[in-house]
Amino acid sequence: MPTADQVLENTIQRCRERDIIIPTFREMRNPESVPEGIKEELGAIGLWDLNPRNLFRITWKNEPVASGGGFGDVNFLDLPSELTGVSARIIMLVGKFFPTGAHKVGATFGPLVEKLVRGAFDPTTQKALWPSTGNYCRGGAYDAALLACPSIAVLPQGMSRERFDWLERVGSEIFATPGSESNVKEIYDKVKALKAERGDEIVVLNQFEDFGNAAWHYACTGPAMEEVFNRTRTGSQRFAGVCLTQGSAGTLGSADYLKEVFPRLKVVAAEALQCPTLLYNGYGAHRIEGIGDKHVPWIHNMKNTDVAVGIDDEACMRLLRVFNESAGRAYLEAIGVDWDLIGRLDLLGISSIANLLTAVKTAKYFELGADDVLFTVATDSMEMYGSRLEEENAEHGDLTAARAEAMHERYLLGAAIDHVLELSYWDRKRLHNLKYFTWVEQQGKTVEELNAQWEDDGYWTSRLGAWREWDERIVAFNERTGLLQRYR
Repeated sequence: MPTADQVLENTIQRCRERDIIIPTFREMRNPESVPEGIKEELGAIGLWDLNPRNLFRITWKNEPVASGGGFGDVNFLDLPSELTGVSARIIMLVGKFFPTGAHKVGATFGPLVEKLVRGAFDPTTQKALWPSTGNYCRGGAYDAALLACPSIAVLPQGMSRERFDWLERVGSEIFATPGSESNVKEIYDKVKALKAERGDEIVVLNQFEDFGNAAWHYACTGPAMEEVFNRTRTGSQRFAGVCLTQGSAGTLGSADYLKEVFPRLKVVAAEALQCPTLLYNGYGAHRIEGIGDKHVPWIHNMKNTDVAVGIDDEACMRLLRVFNESAGRAYLEAIGVDWDLIGRLDLLGISSIANLLTAVKTAKYFELGADDVLFTVATDSMEMYGSRLEEENAEHGDLTAARAEAMHERYLLGAAIDHVLELSYWDRKRLHNLKYFTWVEQQGKTVEELNAQWEDDGYWTSRLGAWREWDERIVAFNERTGLLQRYR
C-alpha cells in the first residue's frame, strides 16, 4: 500500500496535469475573495460545464445565469402570504444556480476534497463511490469529474429518469438498487458488496455518515442564511427557525452554525409522512425524491433538533402541478401572487416543496407572525422532475383552474399542525438512540462514539468546524501544484 505522502504526490501531479485548483471553504462562503483571473475565466464557462474552474462556483452566490456568470448576493426567494397562507416570512435559499442545479455539489465537495488534500484518496488508482437517493450521487459524480477522480453512483432504481440520464452523460459507473426513495438499506447492501468485490479500489463517501457533508453546510449554508436575514430584516423581525427535510442531515449542519448565532431559533427536521421514522419509528415508501429514510443519519445532531414534522408526499406532488402547469399559475396570479414570483416557482423541486410545507406547518404550530422569519432551502429545481409531471398528468388528467384552487387551498393554505412533534429532552435522546441499530449493529460504528455524540459538548463543534483545518490543507495543496502563481 502506498503511504499517504505518496498518494498526496500522485494527487498533486494529477491536478497539475489537469490544471485543477481547489477552492477553499472560505472562498465558497465569500466568493468575492476568489482571484480575479479565475473570475475572468469563469466568464467563458457554462454553469454545468465539466471544467475544473467550476469548482469555484460551489457557492450560494452565483449570478443566476446559465453561462458566464460572476458572483453576487445569495440567491433566495421571499415567499408571500398569498402563496403560503401564513404571515411569517418564509425565505428559501435557491439551489438551482449551483453546477448541476442542486447544492449537493457542496455536500459532496467536503467528503472528497478533505481526503484528496491529506492523501487519503488516490485519483490515479481509486474510485469515489457515492451512495445516494438522488442528488448526492449527481453532485459527487460532477465534483469527481472536475477533480479528475473516477466515480461510481449507487441509487434506487425508482428515482427519476432524468437522474440516470444525467449520470450516464457525466461518465459515472451506475448501479441501480431495488426500491425507491426510502430504500436506503438496499443501497448500503450494494455498497458493501462492491467494497468486498473491489477492495481498496473503492473509497466509499457516504453522505449519511461523512462529516464533510454537514461541515460544508455549517461553513457555507448557515452563513448564507445569516447574511440574507441581516440584509433583509425589517424592524423587530427575528430569526425564528430553520426548517429542512432530514435526508442525509447534511443541510441540517447549517442549523448548528445558526444556533450559535441565534440561540433561540427552532431547528425543524421533516420527513415523509409515508415513512415516519422520527415521528413514529415507522417505515414505508414515498415520492419526495432526495430525502432518504428509515434511519437516523450518523451526522444528524439530534440533541440540537427541536421539532420533527411529517410531510405528506401527496401534498408535494399536487403542489408541483400547481406551481408548474399553466392552469395552476393562472390561478396563483388571480389570487394576487406576483407574476415574477410565479415564473420562478420552477426553482422548487419536490423536496423543496416539502421544505416549504415544513416551514408553513412550523409557522402555524408556533403561531408565528410578521416579525418572525423562517429559513429553508430549495435544494433543486424542476430540472430533474419533468417526467414526474408527465406521470401525474397521465394518471390524474389535465389540471384545471378549479382543481388548482382546490389543491392550493387543501395542501398549502390548509396545511395544519398534525404530525408535528415538539421534541422534549427524552424525545431527542430516543431518536438519537435509533442510530445504534443502523450504525453500530450494521455499519461498524462504536457505542463509545455514539455516546460521545450525546454527552460530549465538543463533539459536534470539532467535527463541523474541521473545515478550517481543511482550508489550511487546501492552501498548502494549491501551493504545491503551483497553479495559483499565474493569478498573483
